[in-house]
Amino acid sequence: MAVVRHYHLPGAVRDAEAPLLAALPDGALMRRAAYGLARVCAEELATRTGGVAGRRVTLLVGSGDNGGDALFAGAYLRRRGVMVEAVLFAPDRTHAAGLAALRRAGGRIVDQPRSPHLVIDGIVGISGRGALRADAAGVVERVTAPIVAADTPSGVGVDTGVVHGPAVAAAVTVAFGALKPVHALAPAHCGRVEFVDLGLATGEGDLRSYDDADVATRWPVPGVRDDKYTLGVLGIVAGSTAYPGAAVLAAGSAIRATSGMVRYAGPARDAVLGAWPEAVATDDPADAGRVQAWAAGPGMGTDGAAADRLGYLLAQDLPTVLDADALTLLAENPGLLAGRSAPTVLTPHAGEFSRLAGPVGNDRVAAARELARSYGVTVLLKGHRTVISDPSGVAVVDTAGSSWAATPGSGDVLTGIVGKLLASGLDPLDAAACAARVHSLAAAHAAGGAPTRAAAIAAALPHVLAGLLRD
Repeated sequence: MAVVRHYHLPGAVRDAEAPLLAALPDGALMRRAAYGLARVCAEELATRTGGVAGRRVTLLVGSGDNGGDALFAGAYLRRRGVMVEAVLFAPDRTHAAGLAALRRAGGRIVDQPRSPHLVIDGIVGISGRGALRADAAGVVERVTAPIVAADTPSGVGVDTGVVHGPAVAAAVTVAFGALKPVHALAPAHCGRVEFVDLGLATGEGDLRSYDDADVATRWPVPGVRDDKYTLGVLGIVAGSTAYPGAAVLAAGSAIRATSGMVRYAGPARDAVLGAWPEAVATDDPADAGRVQAWAAGPGMGTDGAAADRLGYLLAQDLPTVLDADALTLLAENPGLLAGRSAPTVLTPHAGEFSRLAGPVGNDRVAAARELARSYGVTVLLKGHRTVISDPSGVAVVDTAGSSWAATPGSGDVLTGIVGKLLASGLDPLDAAACAARVHSLAAAHAAGGAPTRAAAIAAALPHVLAGLLRD
């Protein structure tokens, strides 16, 4: 079943909690969250140590509700025979009911963790901002046991996933009631994310991610009445005499992405035909023939001839994806987009983004949204966690991303995939998001835990797609 995961800001979560807090007995919602946290911790103990009873768990407890979640979870674990100890970072502001519950269950208060099998992070909740304070940071630094974070890892920006200093790096994060942006944007600090359903009516968020099944439902698959034209014809303007490989990579990934046709137009014509004889190739975009979308930029150069080719493409007012040199030309002349009504997708890395709009900054989602809004385009901001935003502000984060895709020519492969999906008729947000996930999966498959190259990423596309579309 396809699952689009939605991520919600703290304000939206509080608004969704309000009706339940009013309707349920006092503390019921917190106990529901704590019970889910305790269940995950018990499963972790059983998996990691072979049992639950007799194991030792330390709670790191701050002020406020997150500390209360940890304390109630500790009480539940104590009833299962776990030895539970709590370190209180704000004794005078500790959640009173949670602390009383822990003490009734036989939990103890200590100054430092004492060789626990597992640690629960309940230091800071979704209202917290900035790095851990010195006392908490000192304790966390000395922890060697796996940490399970209650809702979000303390010290990590809930809205942005940004880490400004000492922070918890959890093995598991147990999300309460709704996923938050940090769960998608900070995988190194969240670890595996487990979800506890509290019955919140959160609705759709404006940040989301797609899973494999969701991509499969959108990917163009030939039907009995389809042919090479109805599945979308992509025109590619990429490469040059200096950089023919960029054209070969973009064309190859496009050919492998769907069953539709690829037309190449540019000075790397012979190199493209030598690698991909199924492509239709010419030197001039004006002679390429009819296409449903364009992909332009990788290795095409930034001289006057390249600028003319780009201007010709954009004037066709067809769906277009721009990368690399095309982004440099666009930064020099944003007016190239004037008058366009067809979708445009920009795929910058951080350096290209800075030429278009200034430094990305800490909030990658906000940066992508602002560039998309100001240019009236869909932006795919590449990185370990690629972020895609359309002009309305709806954003997708690619949770399949990894550093294995960071290799020369990898962006050329991505450009070909995005372009082919645009040509097949996908809307630009879906085309960019689906392409980003498949590209990430192909990079991971090609790498196999070791460095890889762009040609291997492109070659892995049929294997990845076969798995997605078969499942």
